[in-house]
Amino acid sequence: MREGYQPADELIPEKPSLKRLREAAASCHACPLWRTGTQTVFGKGSPRARLMLVGEQPGDREDRAGEPFVGPAGEVLSKALEEAGIDRSEAYVTNVVKHFKWTQGRGKRRLHQRPNTEEIGACRPWLDAELDVVHPEILVCLGATAAKALLGSKVRVTKDRGRFLESDIAPAVSVTVHPSSILRIDEDDERRAAREELVADLAKIADRLNGR
Repeated sequence: MREGYQPADELIPEKPSLKRLREAAASCHACPLWRTGTQTVFGKGSPRARLMLVGEQPGDREDRAGEPFVGPAGEVLSKALEEAGIDRSEAYVTNVVKHFKWTQGRGKRRLHQRPNTEEIGACRPWLDAELDVVHPEILVCLGATAAKALLGSKVRVTKDRGRFLESDIAPAVSVTVHPSSILRIDEDDERRAAREELVADLAKIADRLNGR
């Protein structure tokens, strides 16, 4: 731990609830990202949610709003969940890292940067606490960063997506692409196909939730 930074696990309240965790995380200085992020972007959803979706980190829109998955990628996710038969309001959504990591682009544009191992590790106590409180039946990792952080380097989204993996984290665990990856596809046909694949992955989650 660098000098001047406080480990996140020292901030976890003794009897955590999502509300108490969110309040504690607001003052987290466990890694340098708190200096550049507008605010901590904690998870959102019911503590009784059966489904938890975990992405990489908040984006520009999320950083400004203080809520996860409210930007363009969040719109893709919401529509895909709806088409798959999942009510997003009944899921808990969060990220591996709670601050937006970015670099300055042209003008005032802030460009996403992938969090490194140190930053992911520094933020991990918050995600572990969320998992302990929510205790989801199904955990879905959105993208490679979340999959690697929670399931290890052997898991690959491209080969493991759409099926259930063994893990102690939750009774059922699955991986799929991060919705932001779909937005980066230029060709209309390829982007449409990628959306359909995401919906298909989530439809399998819906089947599991419904006991099918």
